[in-house]
This record gives sequence, structure tokens and C-alpha cells, in this order.
Amino acid sequence: QVQLVESGGGLVQAGGSLRLSCVASGSIFSVNGMGWYRQAPGKQRELVAAVTSGGNTNYADSAKGRFTISRDNAKNTVYLQMNSLKPEDTAVYYCKSTIITSISLATGHYWGKGTLVTVSS
Repeated sequence: QVQLVESGGGLVQAGGSLRLSCVASGSIFSVNGMGWYRQAPGKQRELVAAVTSGGNTNYADSAKGRFTISRDNAKNTVYLQMNSLKPEDTAVYYCKSTIITSISLATGHYWGKGTLVTVSS
């Protein structure tokens, strides 16, 4: 069993900052790519940022220059530092990770349950 648990969401005023965290736990052999997605009401889930196990990053255009993704491989944790937040950043933010489990050495894609970010104007 593998679990991803997000934290750090909340209510913030426009221009403010939040830091999201996501911890992977369970029967983990290795953690490969990790990323953050978001889904606003009435919209499809979209990629915000992703980071490989080697530290290479990829950002959505809407996140470039404002958000920073990072990871701590020793802790199986990925972070999303969000600065200069805008009302349009309001969404449920989900963590996703590609993990090789220690039981079967199978590769799977796992999602967290999400954390709500609300940016007020």
C-alpha cells in the first residue's frame, strides 16, 4: 500500500504565499517523478509543476515565475512554494507520484486526496 498525503492548503489573500507539502509513505522501493496538479470548480485537472527524481522541473505557464517545486528524496516529500497568488489559483491541489512498490516492484501512479487552496481578492 502506498499513500500520498497533502498539506498546507488554506485561505490566503491575493498576493500572498502558501507552501504545499506531499508525503509519500507505505511499501515504497523508490519514488520517481512527483508533481502537483490542480482542479478548479467546473474545470479539468491540470498540471501545475513536476519534478523528476534527478531534480529536473517542469512548470505550467501559469505557474512560471511564481511557483517553485522541490523535493526531499530522503523524506519522499515534494513541496510547492506558491507566491504572488491570484484568485484564479483557487483550486484543489493534488499530488501525484510515480512509485515502485517494495512488495512487487511494480510501477504505479498514485494520487493524494487533495488540499484546497482559496485565494481571495
